[in-house]
Amino acid sequence: MLLEGKKGLVLNVLNKNSIAWAIADAANQHGATVGIGAQNERFLDSVNKLIEGRERFDPFTIDFSDQAQFDLLAEQVAEKYGKIDFIVHSVGFAPKEALAGRFIDTKLEDFQIAMNISAFSLGRLCQALEPLLNEDASVITMSYVGSTRALKNYNVMGVCKAALESTVRYLALDLGDRGIRVNTLSPGPVNTVAGRGVAGLTDMIKTVHERAPLKRPYGQEQVATSAVYLLSDLSKGVTGQIIFIDSGYTIIGM
Repeated sequence: MLLEGKKGLVLNVLNKNSIAWAIADAANQHGATVGIGAQNERFLDSVNKLIEGRERFDPFTIDFSDQAQFDLLAEQVAEKYGKIDFIVHSVGFAPKEALAGRFIDTKLEDFQIAMNISAFSLGRLCQALEPLLNEDASVITMSYVGSTRALKNYNVMGVCKAALESTVRYLALDLGDRGIRVNTLSPGPVNTVAGRGVAGLTDMIKTVHERAPLKRPYGQEQVATSAVYLLSDLSKGVTGQIIFIDSGYTIIGM
């Protein structure tokens, strides 16, 4: 029960295969009260089905493309919980056409949409919820190795993830005087709704499993247990860091 007595948010959950749901479920099993975010009312139905009959879960909605909803979320969280101990930001989106073809052909509008939702939203979320964060709270976001390596069919999302990882470091500096930690989890390719937006996902997963030092699969469960560590007091000395969950694939040269 590493998170017993803690309260926090996991934003956003799409379905039972979401990494965000795996994290929310693990945090709840470790004793936390978890507010689960859905993008809108349509996805809220899925969230409600996931938490039906479970204790210490509460549903929220936030569309990360709508700036007004950040402050509305803060009001709702303050009313429900008062103060919170953690935030999990599991959000990434780019228009489909911006993930195909060549990065050089990315349209400005698509770039702005992707950057706003995938990177800027983390800083905006922390800005809105900062007054509600307890001392020594923990903030986590989700990245991918495409932030530092050029990967076919990842394109603008790789640029967004690079910006997101930089955002984490600056937020860690901003919030560190209150003991608030800001870190990144970077899983390898995982079969989720978001992951399937990248062409060739199945081949990517197969390649990682074949070449990684740990000759065993990884997935939502392994990401969730790493999240529990970062959300718990065990990680009080860790901030501004990236933790890779890919069976060691990122250390391999060729």
